[in-house]
Amino acid sequence: MTESRFSQLPPLPERKPEMHKGDCGRILIIAGSAGMTGAGVLASKSALRAGAGVVLWAIPKSLNLVAESLTTEVMSLPLPETPSGSPSMSAREILVEAAREADCVVMGPGLPVAGDTGELMRLLIPEIYAPLVLDGGAFSAIGDEVLIFRKRQGPTIITPHPGEMGHLTHKPSAEVQKNRRELAVKYASLSGTVVALKGAETIVTDGKEVYLNHSGNPGMATAGSGDVLVGVIAALVGQGLKTLEATKLGVYLHGRAGDHAAAELGQHSMIASDIIAHLPSSFVEYSQERSNSD
Repeated sequence: MTESRFSQLPPLPERKPEMHKGDCGRILIIAGSAGMTGAGVLASKSALRAGAGVVLWAIPKSLNLVAESLTTEVMSLPLPETPSGSPSMSAREILVEAAREADCVVMGPGLPVAGDTGELMRLLIPEIYAPLVLDGGAFSAIGDEVLIFRKRQGPTIITPHPGEMGHLTHKPSAEVQKNRRELAVKYASLSGTVVALKGAETIVTDGKEVYLNHSGNPGMATAGSGDVLVGVIAALVGQGLKTLEATKLGVYLHGRAGDHAAAELGQHSMIASDIIAHLPSSFVEYSQERSNSD
């Protein structure tokens, strides 16, 4: 492997001997609802595997026991909920307070876009000051309010697939696919966000720099893969990487873990948790190869 392969990617966050869990990033993950609990499981577990020191998963209270049984290393924050089992508007102050202690916040995986929960997400975006990673239902909650991100005091990362990017830009997904780079750069520049437009050769851009990712494979086109990605990115932000650098590296390592999973299991049989299982080897090899290329 040559040094040029790492020319746009940062090294992994340094681990000093005296560090404790609080030094390795406190991540708040607002995710999951009745029928979509797995989204929070995947995002939380991937954040831990990507090096986060502490992960707090905010989950509707009726799902709390299930969440705790599935994620033993993750702390949970039970939330007031709607009759349909998603976070309600009554959770607003609880989440704003929890976000004050976080180094990075994830919001959107497994959350419905309608009613109380959609409005809750829309209101929380400018009220959370920590770096924010958005996925899933958060995009529909935003709608065409692109300037909502300019109201934030902290940086924002968004991780749409082509359909979600089409929703944000009012274009059919087929048009998004034909103009991926142009639309990603334009939206990032207008909104002030870092955009990771997912798909074959995911594009990461802040509106100025553009990174085209070459890791990953079609086996990663499986439910929950995006939830794993936001957990990885958030963990890297929590460990001190800038949002653009964390997103580029997170996308690369996520894809590389998917390549390891495909090599072992085949592309047809991969599921999202297989990507998490292969994150450790992805991180170890990346670190070793960077050292060998120096």
